[in-house]
Amino acid sequence: MITRAKINIRGAVQGVGFRPFIYRLAANLDLKGFVYNSSQGVFIEAEGDKHILEEFILKIEKEKPELSFISGMEFSFLDSIGFEEFKIIDSKCEDEKSTIILPDIAVCEDCLQEMNNSSNRRYHYPFINCTNCGPRFSIIESLPYDRPNTSMKEFIMCEECQAEYENPLDRRFHAQPTACPKCGPQVELISSEGEKVVGNSAIDLTADKVREGKIIALKGLGGYQLIVDARNDDAVKQLRERKHRDEKPFALMFPSIDSINEACDVSEFEKRVLQSPESPIVLLKRKDENSTDVAESVAPGNPYLGIMLPYTPIHHLLLNNLDLPIVATSGNISEEPICIDEKEAFEKLTGIADYFLIHNRPIVRQVDDSIVRVVLGREMVLRRARGYAPLPIHLSEDKSQKSILAVGGHLKNSIALKLNENVFVSQHIGDLSTESAYSAFIKVIDDFERLYESEPSEIICDLHPEYLSTLFAKLSEGKCKPIQHHYAHVASCRAENQVTGSALGVAWDGTGYGFDNTIWGGEFFISNENEFSHIAQFKQFPLPGGEKAIKEARRAALGALYELYGENVFNNYVLIEELTFTSNETEILRSMLNKNINSPKTSSVGRLFDAVSALLGVSSISNYEGQSAMKLEFLVDKNISGEYQFELIENEKILIDWSKMIESILSELNMGITISEISTKFHNTLSRIILDVAQLVGEEKVILSGGCFQNIYLVEKTIELLESNNRKVYIHQRVPTNDGGIALGQIAAANTKYVDFDLSTLKIHQNAYVNS
Repeated sequence: MITRAKINIRGAVQGVGFRPFIYRLAANLDLKGFVYNSSQGVFIEAEGDKHILEEFILKIEKEKPELSFISGMEFSFLDSIGFEEFKIIDSKCEDEKSTIILPDIAVCEDCLQEMNNSSNRRYHYPFINCTNCGPRFSIIESLPYDRPNTSMKEFIMCEECQAEYENPLDRRFHAQPTACPKCGPQVELISSEGEKVVGNSAIDLTADKVREGKIIALKGLGGYQLIVDARNDDAVKQLRERKHRDEKPFALMFPSIDSINEACDVSEFEKRVLQSPESPIVLLKRKDENSTDVAESVAPGNPYLGIMLPYTPIHHLLLNNLDLPIVATSGNISEEPICIDEKEAFEKLTGIADYFLIHNRPIVRQVDDSIVRVVLGREMVLRRARGYAPLPIHLSEDKSQKSILAVGGHLKNSIALKLNENVFVSQHIGDLSTESAYSAFIKVIDDFERLYESEPSEIICDLHPEYLSTLFAKLSEGKCKPIQHHYAHVASCRAENQVTGSALGVAWDGTGYGFDNTIWGGEFFISNENEFSHIAQFKQFPLPGGEKAIKEARRAALGALYELYGENVFNNYVLIEELTFTSNETEILRSMLNKNINSPKTSSVGRLFDAVSALLGVSSISNYEGQSAMKLEFLVDKNISGEYQFELIENEKILIDWSKMIESILSELNMGITISEISTKFHNTLSRIILDVAQLVGEEKVILSGGCFQNIYLVEKTIELLESNNRKVYIHQRVPTNDGGIALGQIAAANTKYVDFDLSTLKIHQNAYVNS
């Protein structure tokens, strides 16, 4: 299938023969399209077979002109538009040049070579950088991006640095954070008792303390990280205990790509992402959970590890000394934003960290590490922060000049600001469940409006009336406009992939407020550029205990069984016992369900995952968001086929009735069928449901969005099934499929309207379609 790749390359890529290089490379691979210089770098659109485009992207980085440097390369795969040749076209100069703020990017190879050269004046200097690398977004205070407008303004350049800064032929020409040991920031190690060690020996001593099993709070690029020896199980467990983080996996930093290869299976594309200037955390499959040096307590029961390479000079110096993997998790108390200054760090992290490796370059704004998963040879960003934010998403169809602010949802919050045709999506903020998280949310909004000198004429929020983001939006007189949560998911994916015309949108997640005031999460929409219709939904079931059911998968299971069997479910003592309820809990839950007390209805596929996980005895209670569903995914065996029955029933909308599926699962459990086979068939059935709805409504384009599509098997199986049945599938790439992408969707959906769908056009035989 012919696909179009849209590629934006930043760095030293102009005046070095980059466009002719791209032309020759495209011609050799028989690609069609164009390349041009823009004020933001080099822009390419190329069409060809998907695997050829992947080869093209890898070759750009490997074979680029000798004098060029790539500081960032964004790409997305989009629909073909039928180019007939490949050509170099005239350069473009966009008006948005002054508003583009580059993300923080990893230290480049040239700087690393200098840092490791004992005869260089920046030998072992932990803040080495140049025009091609280093801090950007985390240090800028206002536009334009000049040194006086950054947190480097207090460091007066020495004569040598000043000469480099003013020399157009030097790699540090107008590199705003440029510095050296004479004139720049310095590091120091401070114990929890206040003892200090200053200079490079502080990093050496830090390495010694890590080997001793101590926990270090390290001030990084966009905030603090908590560092510990990843091989030391006792030290990792101590970090969990102090940080109040039970089982959620920790991120890791490995010293080299070779050391990662020893622990995990790493594809060429995953290697490319790990070594990219963005340098995110990449989710990688372990080769063997028992054969790695990584302690089991790093990611208990998880076949994947979240791994990144060193991306700052400090990290490189520390990891070069240690030559072992470390835990490098966010420097915060769980559910709070990361700390960015010393006062906050000593206040919140004392009691967690034994030592603090700090520096005196101020961090202007918190920027967490980004998280990426590679799906079918493309990046899927799960947390968008360092390396990616605040680069804009271009709304190709929106010619409106008005400024719009979108405040996102409640979980995994990010905000977005629309200026002309660009939407600037903020860094990950997090769950707005604590006072400090909400304060960070307010600060990011103020920050964006000040940075981009914008006063929004409209504020878009979630439909949920109690989300703190919604309550904030409602404070604006006459500017607030709510957008339904799940349609925002679909609109986000539409916008990112520049989908045109009519498409079926599938939005599956854990929680979202519906038009009928119930909890949605298994939704189907038909949409185009101007309007959308809610056409299908999973059968609803009660969640006894409401919010408690999000953390207790067994409650979702009980709610699903109650929907099927009513009060008779409580007569099945064996099943109730297997769900681990005590007799007292059982009576309370029976009363809640019978009297419909605190038992909201939900159509959530996320909660259906929880229900099946609990019924299989895989996970009754989650220690972190999505744990029960993840455990179910880990059981999948790709060699197993088979599906369960379900029904599509015509009502006010199409109802996906999962009753036959749950009944079959219970029956197979009693027959002794393995939970791996049941889990695989459950996933296969979900993919089949999407195909059947697409066929029923006659849509050729299918958009997948929502937290459930972080599940790699579900995504790949669904794409395989849809494409084999002549459907074009769109998934998220640079914007999170989870609630981190909601803000973009809110803006993209701002000018669309809801219309009722005529179900009489569908051909559901006798009002019920049974999949067999």
